[in-house]
Amino acid sequence: MEPLKIALLGGGTVGSAFYSLVLERREDLAAMGFVPRFLGVLVRDKAKPRPIPEALLRTEPFDLLEADVVVEAMGGVEAPLGLVLPALEAGIPLITANKALLAEAWARLKPFAEEGLIYHEASVMAGTPALSFLETLRGSQLLELHGILNGTTLYILQEMERGRTYEEALREAQRLGYAEADPSLDVKGIDAAHKLTLLARLLLDPDFPLSQVEARGIEGLTLEALRAAEARGEKVRLVASLYGEGGRWRARVAPVALPQDHPLARARGNALLARTAPLGEVLVIGPGAGGGATASGLLADLLRFLSGAPGHLPASRKKAPPSEGAPFPEVE
Repeated sequence: MEPLKIALLGGGTVGSAFYSLVLERREDLAAMGFVPRFLGVLVRDKAKPRPIPEALLRTEPFDLLEADVVVEAMGGVEAPLGLVLPALEAGIPLITANKALLAEAWARLKPFAEEGLIYHEASVMAGTPALSFLETLRGSQLLELHGILNGTTLYILQEMERGRTYEEALREAQRLGYAEADPSLDVKGIDAAHKLTLLARLLLDPDFPLSQVEARGIEGLTLEALRAAEARGEKVRLVASLYGEGGRWRARVAPVALPQDHPLARARGNALLARTAPLGEVLVIGPGAGGGATASGLLADLLRFLSGAPGHLPASRKKAPPSEGAPFPEVE
């Protein structure tokens, strides 16, 4: 049995859930010939209650070069980037759920992604298979892609459909822990834009820039706008889309009006809908956030790594859109 040395960066909700899940799944790891051993868990505050032994907790960075794999669940960009780059340069793979890191620091990380060293299934839709789903679609040509990629805004819009104002729905989302004290990343569409950028790099263009994503959030939506949509037989959702327009791929995050019987309108969780040729239309729906859901995506990547499969490789070349898409109408 071979020891599997894991360096875990972050011991919050996601990091703690991943630690617990690895211990729960020790038999699966043993069946592959590995015994997990955590070298340490980087945290901000040792006193915070968590299911990780205090002896493993570190408040200062530790030597990641001793690890077989680094699992990053910190969030942010600059702090994790400074920690993981030396490990990647040493050929140590990275498993991460951090879409902001990948979206904003791609120039530094792309060479390692192209080597197959970066695994990031959990960066989009948590443990719901978004990236592996789209990798399978590489056998077809993408015509357009639409997704609900942010659970916080979905919850707020569903609460507004029940009669709450935007402000009331946001406060309830914050009370339940769905939204941060500063909800800007979610409600301004930035989180969804990060994720859409990763999907575009996976499928369309390895250098797709975050700046090319047009993002508008839900802060300006009113009950009246949602009621008007309902009267037309529509639902309003924050949708991230890739589609052809004017001979180029357009990437847009915006609140749009969907027919009430549309798969994205009916989805109770995050969802991805792809129209492809020759395969046709395909849909995946599932949880897109939460400690357990995200930890399952991280563990899936750990199992992928141990099986010998590379990380999530970006598109091999820039691909032109095959036709004009059919975007949904935006809601003001």
